[in-house]
Amino acid sequence: MNWYRDISTPEKRTLWSCFAGWALDGVDTQLFSLVIPTLLVTWGIGKGQAGLIGGATLVAGALGGLLAGMLSDRYGRVRALQITVVWFSLFTFLSAFAQNFEQLLVLKSLQGVGFGGEWTAGAVLLSETIRAEHRGKAMGIVQSAWGFGWAGAVLLYTLVFSFVSPDWAWRLLFGIGVIPAGLVLYLRRNVVEPPRAVMPGASTRQALPTVRSIFDRSVIRTTIMGALIGVGAHGGYHAITTWLPTYLKTERHLSVLGTGGYLAVVITAFICGCFVSAWLQDRIGRRLNVILFAVCCVATVNLYVFLPMGDTAMLFLSFPLGFFAAGIPATLGTLFNELYPQGIRGTGVGFCYNFGRIVSAGFPVLVGHMGNSMPLGSALGIDAGIAYGLVVVAALMLPETKDRPIAMVAANAATRA
Repeated sequence: MNWYRDISTPEKRTLWSCFAGWALDGVDTQLFSLVIPTLLVTWGIGKGQAGLIGGATLVAGALGGLLAGMLSDRYGRVRALQITVVWFSLFTFLSAFAQNFEQLLVLKSLQGVGFGGEWTAGAVLLSETIRAEHRGKAMGIVQSAWGFGWAGAVLLYTLVFSFVSPDWAWRLLFGIGVIPAGLVLYLRRNVVEPPRAVMPGASTRQALPTVRSIFDRSVIRTTIMGALIGVGAHGGYHAITTWLPTYLKTERHLSVLGTGGYLAVVITAFICGCFVSAWLQDRIGRRLNVILFAVCCVATVNLYVFLPMGDTAMLFLSFPLGFFAAGIPATLGTLFNELYPQGIRGTGVGFCYNFGRIVSAGFPVLVGHMGNSMPLGSALGIDAGIAYGLVVVAALMLPETKDRPIAMVAANAATRA
């Protein structure tokens, strides 16, 4: 942790503010997956309706990420982060008062807008605050906050459902979701807006970006390759998380998937994967780090699919899968931010990350269709190979950005334009 002692107090405040925001975001988001069984019984809704709420939240999160990126370019990184934190806290809280499926669908979708926006705004703020040699470590640590938030959601769920009847427990959990709004008070007092660079002779109005700006010929290659990485990274992750449990339950007949031990291993693996990726990307570079974790993801998935295993082996082997799956998203925030000039950085990062989120919905569907004509395990292995192969090819088409000063990106982009 020598690097942590090396960074300044403003850098540390920004790091832990973004960490707290993403962890609290993780708590609010993961609570829904935990209360689904209760909603199925309490409201008598079907699994398809519960899945629709989850899907709508993800799509809304992707749109929110793009919107937050544009807002951060126009009105500042700190202000955009404040808006997104208040937004997802408010609509998580209001979800506690939903009276039917339709109301919850709308409220959770609106919550998703803030959920997606918080990552984008926080990632851009952190990238412009932390010095280049430590940026990867800081970004990876913040990404690990999702695992801590996930664990916090499990603990809250266990505690509340132990003392409150299920009919009211899920409402209390959503009501607690208003707590992250208090983070805004800290942001207002302690986190400083990064300085904005304005090109000589350009007015503030001229410097304001539009969505079209990330498709300018000076950055269009970056946008296309970054979007493809986002598609592959999210596509592989969602295909695995959607179909691997089904495959292991129905074709391998494993029972460990529903245990607390399995969940603890997966969460721990996610956090460890983020930490290792954080350290590694500042050592070997962003591009090589992404490629390494993508290749390891493909290898691990195929080991799951083709190796015979029992419950005990499954419990232990779930660690490398969660570990490698975490390494790619832990790198994307650093990589995407270092590819764009400051004036359009939020818009570019928001697009690359969240375009991938939307398109990735097709990968679980692809596995399902392929599974009709071949073993589900084979379909999953092929799909993972396609998704993470896309990540590798796109990463090879991008420059290495390790140790690149943020200001240099703006200067280079301006020169090319």
